[in-house]
Amino acid sequence: MRIVVDAFGSDQCPGPDVEGAVLAAREWGDEIILVGPAQQVREELAKHDTGGLNIRIVDAPEVLTMEHHADDVRRMENSSIRVGMRLVKEGEAEAFVSAGNTIAVLSAAIFDLRRIRGIRRPALATRYPVADRPVLLLDIGATADPKPEYLLQFARMGAIYAEQVMAISNPRVGLLANGEEAEKGSMVVRDTYHVLKESDLNFVGNVEPKEVARGHADVVVTDGFTGNILVKTSEAVVSFVARLLKRELLGGALGWVGLVLMLPGLLVALPGILLLLPGILRLRKRTDYAEYGGALLMGVDGVVIVGHGRSNARAVKNAIRQGREAAAGDVIRLIKSGLQV
Repeated sequence: MRIVVDAFGSDQCPGPDVEGAVLAAREWGDEIILVGPAQQVREELAKHDTGGLNIRIVDAPEVLTMEHHADDVRRMENSSIRVGMRLVKEGEAEAFVSAGNTIAVLSAAIFDLRRIRGIRRPALATRYPVADRPVLLLDIGATADPKPEYLLQFARMGAIYAEQVMAISNPRVGLLANGEEAEKGSMVVRDTYHVLKESDLNFVGNVEPKEVARGHADVVVTDGFTGNILVKTSEAVVSFVARLLKRELLGGALGWVGLVLMLPGLLVALPGILLLLPGILRLRKRTDYAEYGGALLMGVDGVVIVGHGRSNARAVKNAIRQGREAAAGDVIRLIKSGLQV
C-alpha cells in the first residue's frame, strides 16, 4: 500500500503529521509519501528512527493554511495538498491523508481527482463514536447547504459503504431531524424526507440525535453544517464529562480526604477493579477522536481522508489506517458500481 500524507496539515505541523506517518510505516510496512517543503520535512523526519521504514519525501514548496480559500487552492498548484492529490490521480499512491483545511482538501479533490460521474456534491463520512452500534454519519462538513437530491446521493453512497465495507446487510437509512414526524425540520429536511421515502433505500424515517446514539439507523444523512455541529458537540460533551468527574471527585480537599479513607476498601476491591479496567479502557478508546483519525471524502474519484486540525500523531496514524482500509476495500469502485445499479 502507498499512502500520501500531507506533512503540513495539522495545526501543529509538521510534528504530529510526520510522527504519525512514522508510526504507520512501522506498524503496517506501507510506503508512506510525505509531501511538503522538503527541507523542513527532512529535518522533522530526522528526529525519528526510520531504519527499515519505507518513507520518502516529495517536495511541495507551498502550504495551504486555514486562511486560504478555494481560489487560493486553484492558484497554489505546488501546495502539499494539490501535489498529494495528483500523486493519487497519477496512480503513484492509493490514498491521500491530510489534517489540513477542509475546504482546501475538498477543493483540491474536486480540481485534481474530480467527482465520481453523476455525483453532484461530495460528503464527509465518519463512524459516529457515541452510538450503541456502528453508525455511519454523513455529511459532517463538505456540503453545508445541500439540496434534497444531494442528500439522496449521500444516502446511496453511505448505504453502499455500510453494506460493502461495514458488512451491514440492507442498511437502515435515517434522516437527522428534530423530530420523528415527516413535517419536522427545515424545508430541505422535509423535502428530503419524501425523496428518501420514495427511493429504493431501506429508509426508516427521521432520527433525532438520541436515536442516532442508540443505533436506530445504520446510515444517518444530514447537511454538512448540522453534521459537523453534531460530531463536535458529542466530542465536547464526552470531554466535559471526563473533566467534570475529575474536578468533582478530586478537585477539592474533601475529595482527596475521601480518596484516602477509601484506600483500604480499594485494596480489597482491587481484583474487581482490575476486571473492570479493560471495559473502562475500551470506553475511553471508543470516545477518543484520535482513534477514528478522520473522515472519508465520498463522491470524489480517489480515496481522501480528512483529519482534525488538532490531530496528534496517533490521530494521523489512524487516519492513515482509514485510508489504507478504504483503498484495500476498493471503496471507490464499489461506490461507482453501486451507483450504476
